[in-house]
Amino acid sequence: MTTVAIAAERYNFKSLRTYIAALIFIAGNIVVPQLCHLIPNGGLIFLPIYFFTLVGAFRCGWKVGLLTAVLSPLVNCAFFGMPPVASLPAILVKSITLALAVAVISKKMNFSILSVALAVLAYQLVGMIFEFFLDFNLIHALQDVRIGWPGILIQIVGGYFVIKALDKCRAF
Repeated sequence: MTTVAIAAERYNFKSLRTYIAALIFIAGNIVVPQLCHLIPNGGLIFLPIYFFTLVGAFRCGWKVGLLTAVLSPLVNCAFFGMPPVASLPAILVKSITLALAVAVISKKMNFSILSVALAVLAYQLVGMIFEFFLDFNLIHALQDVRIGWPGILIQIVGGYFVIKALDKCRAF
């Protein structure tokens, strides 16, 4: 049984473990973006709001990933004003797509750097299409790829290694 299959059994909406894990990943999605925003355009470059959604969904399953995906942007916006309210729909679509993409990909293939890359590609593609139809501006829709490519690489490579490290130390 794969790690994700085990996670699906261990983390359900009736389990306190699910909410504790989600809170930890949400905290990561609050702290890291705050640090990135200390750098000019750091949020746009590093796309930090998605990192722990990716890790949480791969490590603990789609329920933890979905809680992290929805609550991280909302809490960040409410307490810190970032992301701005106008950006929330696109960020929520991307975050939710990421959590659900991990669920689908995890059922179809074993965890690998390719599976992480496919999850990131899926949420970016859906996000680009959604953003394009928000304002019919291709430059705006491609912003994550144009400006945020370092964040995309960090998500793929860094996410892979963080998930592997959590797996080895049996955290979560």
